[in-house]
Amino acid sequence: MTRLVDVHNMARWISDNGPERCIAGMIEYIDADFRRWESFDKSARVASHTPFGVIELMPTSDHETYAFKYVNGHPSNPLRGYQTVTAFGVLADVHNGYPTFLAEMTLLTALRTAATSALVARVLARPDSKVMAMIGTGSQAEFQALAFRQALGIQTLRVYDVDPDAIAKFVRNLKPLGFSIEVAADVSEAVRGADIVTTCTADKQLATVLHDADVTAGMHLNAIGGDCPGKTELDPAILDRSKVFVEYTPQTLIEGEIQHQGEDFPVTELWEVLLGRKAGRTSADDITLFDSVGFAIEDFSALRYLRDDVAGTNYESEIDLVAAPDDPKDLFGMVGSFSPVG
Repeated sequence: MTRLVDVHNMARWISDNGPERCIAGMIEYIDADFRRWESFDKSARVASHTPFGVIELMPTSDHETYAFKYVNGHPSNPLRGYQTVTAFGVLADVHNGYPTFLAEMTLLTALRTAATSALVARVLARPDSKVMAMIGTGSQAEFQALAFRQALGIQTLRVYDVDPDAIAKFVRNLKPLGFSIEVAADVSEAVRGADIVTTCTADKQLATVLHDADVTAGMHLNAIGGDCPGKTELDPAILDRSKVFVEYTPQTLIEGEIQHQGEDFPVTELWEVLLGRKAGRTSADDITLFDSVGFAIEDFSALRYLRDDVAGTNYESEIDLVAAPDDPKDLFGMVGSFSPVG
């Protein structure tokens, strides 16, 4: 039998434990797995792009456990009554190839993206950071805010979105949780005086959401919206004066803010900083930029954390996913009792 966490139980697990507790545990699992980066198989995700959006598979393995996530990204979906992103994921035993754990990952990906952002900021942002500007208040925004409060103590948020309804939703969800939220008239107003800037917009285009003139010394930029070819959020001039950090360079060159910078553009991978092989922030005036596109090891970590946390609880169930004939060589025997026609 394969263990399953479905949508209902995923939502119940997050609600019962609280998103911040789930994010906190996930941060530690992602940290631990990135510190053993060299033990994983790594590849850029397999993507099928259409005019409607993208469908991707994100695989990895540490040679004991194999994982993959199925995920889509369709920016126009909300106008048609669908979510922009949906996902599910699988863990499998490398030794026999059997899937052992299956989970909803639309909610789980929101947690893991927020957890990764917070882990990186914990390493790269100024320790005295107090204010975060959030450009884009869509489905990911609340999770990001909770992650940064959990990891860095950020309580003050300055937000802007082109959609007033999205801002209202964000304020409605987070105001009761104790955040101080200032709604800005535009991006420049939101960013002014911020220590950390998170950009998370959905349009699939080469956009300039954040301009170079709005970025000041000492900021940490958490750019998580530019996550596919042809989609960016930052003025390219920002990259030229920032220290840029990525998950997996070959994938970020395809999908991230650096996609037009060329292979020689200097970047540092997160795992190198975590292991002390390369420097992160070296002064209070550094502009640090996390060019995040999401990577399979983060999904591996999220699934592993969820699997361990729900083991033996009523948040999981079992599904009969793998055929198991009495004789492993007699698959036909499972259906051979049918009555022939005539």
